[in-house]
Amino acid sequence: MVGLEDRVLMDILTRAVGPERARIAFDAFDVPPAVSIRYNPFKCSDLDEEGKVPWSEYGRMLPERPRFILDPLFHAGCYYVQDSSAMIVGHLVRHELDRFSDLGRPVRVLDLCAAPGGKTTDLASSLRERFGDGFILVANEVMRSRASVLSDNVAVWGDPNVIVTSCDPKAFSRLEGYFDIMVADVPCSGEGMFRKDPKAVEDWSMEAVNLCASRQRRILADAWPALREGGLLVYSTCTFEEAENDGSVLWVASELGAELAGHDYMSLPGVIPTRTGGLLVPGFVQGEGQFAAMLTKTAPTRAAREDLSSLRPIRSGLNKGIFKGKDFIPSPDWALSIFPPKDEYPAVELGLQVSLRFLHRDGIFIEGYPEGYLLVCYHGHPLGFVKNIGKRWNNLHPQNRRIRTDI
Repeated sequence: MVGLEDRVLMDILTRAVGPERARIAFDAFDVPPAVSIRYNPFKCSDLDEEGKVPWSEYGRMLPERPRFILDPLFHAGCYYVQDSSAMIVGHLVRHELDRFSDLGRPVRVLDLCAAPGGKTTDLASSLRERFGDGFILVANEVMRSRASVLSDNVAVWGDPNVIVTSCDPKAFSRLEGYFDIMVADVPCSGEGMFRKDPKAVEDWSMEAVNLCASRQRRILADAWPALREGGLLVYSTCTFEEAENDGSVLWVASELGAELAGHDYMSLPGVIPTRTGGLLVPGFVQGEGQFAAMLTKTAPTRAAREDLSSLRPIRSGLNKGIFKGKDFIPSPDWALSIFPPKDEYPAVELGLQVSLRFLHRDGIFIEGYPEGYLLVCYHGHPLGFVKNIGKRWNNLHPQNRRIRTDI
């Protein structure tokens, strides 16, 4: 490991999983990181079972890392590139969804620290499969630049029931008792990402661990009022440190009012049970380091006194477009929705190279199509819109989503 003494790494792993497991995990840090994706079930079907992630119906391990940026299906939201270990959070939420089936209203879910969007998109698909249109998912990211990335990834995934906000966790305290489920993938010391992120190695210290544990507890305490009594907290980190994992979970239980929600972590291949949850460690699983645990809130709460408008969402619902004079300009987000306008606009099937030129925001033109807005597709999956003005097409792909590399 460049930038981290072997002895220090062994100490970290030994504290987390004991000396025998630590040696296996230590050797795994010299193996290149695995690559995995998670398919969008509302855009893809008839999936190959090869490489299936044990805890994700739509997760797949790949034999090598392709250039995702040059795959139009990636830009169409057909799949999301996500570490297989991180998919454990979606599994835990799905395991508990039946307890929210008889609310008589949409299920309300908060993804508190959501950027860049892996867990959000997984939650969106799981909630839609279980409840149809009967859910609201708020994806929050406090850092505005990361919230912009989150918003784009949510748009590309295409579920209109996801609302994106950029609020400090304290802002959610106004929504007392509003949410049934809260997912908190909190900032951490990042040990689980050492194989992928050399900077995480450089920044590591025990001082950082203690600082992260304090920050995690502040974040949870600030947002805690928003979770209703009997609601579910799914807590996760990408660290091995007990203080940030079991320590923070037990702190929530004793200080905020919750009890552990049981789960058979030993039934998940390679997952190591801890005092409160499950730990995923390279060498035992194919992905990176991850910890996850569940709690049920026992502290009493009152009904929410405000609605989601108080959060000033930066994305809410499906944006179909805008009127400019008498002309309706369809939104690129509508093309990428799981409810695309395939009957409203003529569809144009593009080959690979022309699709990449469209995504690069180059000029493209094919004769023989009617004037007006056209829905351009790759293998039947919408990519966006062009406007045929006769002898040329105006490319309506958003500037901030264009491919920036050479094609």
